[in-house]
Amino acid sequence: MRRLFLSLLLVVGVCAAAAAWWLHQPLSLTSATLDLSIEPGTSPRGVAQAAVDAGVQTPAVLLFTWFRASGQARQIKAGSYEITSGTTPLELLSKLVRGDEAMRAVTLVEGWNFRQVRTALSRADQLKPDSAVLSDDSVMTALGRPGVAPEGRFFPDTYTYSKGSSDLAVLKRALHAMDKKLEAAWAQRKASTQAHTPDEALILASIVEKETGQPGDRPMVSGVFNNRLRIGMPLQTDPTVIYGLGANFDGNLRKRDLQTDGPYNTYLRAGLPPTPIAMPGRQALLAAVQPAPTAALYFVARGDGSSQFSATLEEHNRAVNKYIRMK
Repeated sequence: MRRLFLSLLLVVGVCAAAAAWWLHQPLSLTSATLDLSIEPGTSPRGVAQAAVDAGVQTPAVLLFTWFRASGQARQIKAGSYEITSGTTPLELLSKLVRGDEAMRAVTLVEGWNFRQVRTALSRADQLKPDSAVLSDDSVMTALGRPGVAPEGRFFPDTYTYSKGSSDLAVLKRALHAMDKKLEAAWAQRKASTQAHTPDEALILASIVEKETGQPGDRPMVSGVFNNRLRIGMPLQTDPTVIYGLGANFDGNLRKRDLQTDGPYNTYLRAGLPPTPIAMPGRQALLAAVQPAPTAALYFVARGDGSSQFSATLEEHNRAVNKYIRMK
């Protein structure tokens, strides 16, 4: 009896040692990287089978046994995961319990319009294109903002997402981010700003964003536009006209474009255009509501990204001759 007991102990010890060894050995995979998707409500046995179906070359029963023996089987989280070459059973379970999903990222750039945003989302890796079949209006309805123009409503930033996420989920995060940034900027507004509502501040900020070559010039550019708004002078800004041309703009803004009336032609119409023309960043939002104290009514690009500011038309014409006409 004693000999049988010792033999059983030996067998148990060998099995335990084998199990410990196996837990630290890299899993055999059908490719260097596997995609494993676990749906909510999947049982531990189902998770083991999903891993095998994804390309893990280990019996599902062995993985399931390990999940159960660990005491963490019920802590496995649903999500999209990547299993890479060299992953051990120990590391696999740890990844699933942590919810360490395979993440991707898409960047929305300051100054982009909504058409460019939609293009970026359509090209983003492993992002589900739910918005692709929707019009701009339908996108905003899906995001809970029916009747709101989408332009400028999304905060430019880098957004991470798990593989297979909906692009509408990314847009919703960007929408809420802009809500918060705009609210924060509006709370810091100065009495000198000519924006009377947060929406007007957003429109003005989008123009400042498009008209600024160097970040440090934003408050001065805002100062010019706020001065023009205060005295009823047209904003006379090319980016709004270009935005109004939409897909018809071929890169060359012509005199006839400036002379053709439209809601975004700020040469012919005083005041702000009806919507933002791009996505402003945080600094442009702040500049719109915190304009620099200046008498300037004009500015012209120097050619190095910065601008020359002038208080009178005579000064401005001299600056144009110097920096544009090279006279």
